[in-house]
Parts: sequence; C-alpha cells; structure tokens
Amino acid sequence: MDAAFGGKSAAATGVAGQRCGLVAIVGRPNVGKSTLLNALVGQKVSITSRKAQTTRHRITGIRTEGDAQFVFVDTPGFQTKHSTALNRNLNRTVQGVLSDVDVVLFLVEAGRFGLDDAKVLALLPQDKPVLLIANKLDAVHRRNDMLPWLKSMQERRNFAEFVPLSARKDADVKRLVDIVKPYLPEQAWFYEEDALTDRSDRFLAAELIREKLFRLTGDELPYSCTVVIDKFEEEGKLRRIAATIVVERDAHKGMVIGDKGEVLKRIGSEARQELERLMDAKVFLELWVKVRSGWADSEEHLRSYGYE
Repeated sequence: MDAAFGGKSAAATGVAGQRCGLVAIVGRPNVGKSTLLNALVGQKVSITSRKAQTTRHRITGIRTEGDAQFVFVDTPGFQTKHSTALNRNLNRTVQGVLSDVDVVLFLVEAGRFGLDDAKVLALLPQDKPVLLIANKLDAVHRRNDMLPWLKSMQERRNFAEFVPLSARKDADVKRLVDIVKPYLPEQAWFYEEDALTDRSDRFLAAELIREKLFRLTGDELPYSCTVVIDKFEEEGKLRRIAATIVVERDAHKGMVIGDKGEVLKRIGSEARQELERLMDAKVFLELWVKVRSGWADSEEHLRSYGYE
C-alpha cells in the first residue's frame, strides 16, 4: 500500500509532452467535494459523511492517465457561520490551496446557488481558470429548469467551463477529466505513476476513524471532535493502531461510547474492516475517548492535533 498510497514525492523522469498540474476542488460544506475526489482518484483518499465540515485538511489525490498527471486537492468547505480557531484554520487551508493551484473546480449543487455558495465564489482567484461543476445532476428532475439557472450563473462569473455531472457516475467523472486536461501545464509529473495520495497510512487511519464516528453518531454529535493516532506500528502484514477520539464535553463522550459501549465498538469494527481493505493487512485497533474542553478554539490544541 505504501507504493500505491504514498508514491514518491520526487518528480518522475521528465518526458516530452507530459502535463501535470494542481487542481483545487472547492465549494461550501457538504456539497460533495470528497465524493468527487475519491471518484477522480478511483480510491478512497478523503472521508465522506452527511455531516457538514467533514474534511478538515488539505487532501491530495493523484490520477495519472496517459501523458497527464492530475494532482487534485480536496479542501475543507469555507466556514462562514462560526469564527472558532478551528474554522479560521480551515479557511486558511482553503486560501493557501487556491494560491498554489493551476485550475479551480468550483462545486455547487445543480440548480442551486445559495448565500454560502456566493461567499465561496467571491473568494476565488480572478487570475485562475475556474470551472463550474454542477454536481448531483441526477437529483434534477426537469433538465429544462437548468437553463435559467445556468444563465444566472454565467452572469456571476465568466467560468472557463460548465460541467454538469453526478460524482457517482464513472462516465461523468471521465468526461470531467478530459475537460480539465488542457488546463494542466506542460511539465514533468510531480509523483510516480502509481501514486494515489501524498498522505500517510497513519493520517488515513485517523480520517477513516473520524468518518465512522460521524456516520454512526448522526447529527447529535457536534462536528467539533477529532481523532489522534497514539500508536501506529507495522509488523509484517499486521498493523497495530491505537487512537483517541477527542470531544469537548462529557455528554459528547457518552454519545461516542453509547449504551454498554456499543457505539464505540461499532466505530472500531467498521473502521478496522475498511482499514484492512485499504492496507491489505490485518489491523488491530484500540480506541479511547477523552474530553478536552475548548480544543476547537485553541490554536495550541489544533497544532498538537496536526492541524496546519
């Protein structure tokens, strides 16, 4: 898995005609950015859930096809409602990504454009090509309704391309790849051909545990909880992982543990099974839950928990 997931950060040997570039995927929270990234890469590298603000970090996914290497960057959704240290950190992450990339995919729901979408659009760079990606097209029942919506979107910005799609349809994802390719600069690839992400197994383990946490606790648990990997040991085809779920209140701890520990057991079981599939190894996973009041509004805690 290290070869497939880590690759090598050094650029591959340059070949005439190669294209390679950074492609940011941006949009309001919960619009489908992580789902699209996973579909583009063909492998889960970013977690998904119905809960908004799931993605916390800059997640890089890599797709190499023909002479082109696409380095997709999934970003946290711009946070516009609360000014905690965590949200300020997430917004800095998004803005830092936008300053580096070659092309921007601005993701919205097909036929919808709200205040949160408008706030994201206003922050996009004027000197980069921005493609309007209308996701969840399969949820639009009357395609004719899209025409006035598209006209209104074109009045908001001169988008380089308009791409309606469903991130869950392989044909739509392939079409998007073909549309993005000409926007990549002609240069040597950044990663080896078989690389899928620049994130480590340790990082992916924390993310997958957090995904199961959000999915199995539903809307009752606030999003201000995180996962810290305390131990990650490799012993041949065995991975020993110990992790702590950090929450802000005792009541949240009770939600995560559940009656007789059932919720925590299920989080651990589902995370372990998916980690075994991803890592092609046996996984021994231990989970604990700790209360750290106010961690999401503490710059010191954020840095200690791995936030950039």
